[in-house]
Amino acid sequence: MNFLKISIALVSIAALGVTGWYLFGKSKTIILSETGKTGTKSFFDFKLKDIDGKERSFSEFKGKVVVIVNVASKCGNTPQYEELESFYKTYNSKGVVVLGMPANNFAGQEPGSDSEIKTFCSTKYGVTFPMFSKISVKGKDQHPLYKWLTTKTENGKSDAEVTWNFQKFVIGKNGEWLASISPRTSVTDKEFLALIDKSLK
Repeated sequence: MNFLKISIALVSIAALGVTGWYLFGKSKTIILSETGKTGTKSFFDFKLKDIDGKERSFSEFKGKVVVIVNVASKCGNTPQYEELESFYKTYNSKGVVVLGMPANNFAGQEPGSDSEIKTFCSTKYGVTFPMFSKISVKGKDQHPLYKWLTTKTENGKSDAEVTWNFQKFVIGKNGEWLASISPRTSVTDKEFLALIDKSLK
């Protein structure tokens, strides 16, 4: 079994051989990785251009808990930008970084150029967390990063298809895949925050 499913119950699953915490409910899903697995490469092996066109190596995030979010400007979940920025400001000093990945895979809800996306995020939501150049998170043109995030044979932990804008992936301090979080689940959710706090220890 790649992950366990539990309805409306928060449990400690260390005894079940799975790392961390997670909750399954009607509106939120957190899928956690199995222990004792290794992927074909580490998160730190990736390099991407940021929203200004500068190449960034993910090795710069070693020792940090990383939350990766595929974002869009014209989505019902777009107001989550405000929550993500507040979360980033609170947790960045504790060792957490948020990475925004603009993508136009769902209903054409991110049609803008990188410069337009940057302007939108900074002026409307005051985004200061790192934003990257627009990529594809699924389909034939799926970026290698998202192939790694969504495929167990790549990340060594779990399959986790991206289902909509603002899905979150949590990466551990050592570059390991930890969890996939439903697009509808806010970063203010207490179970999500419990997962982040546990990952920082």
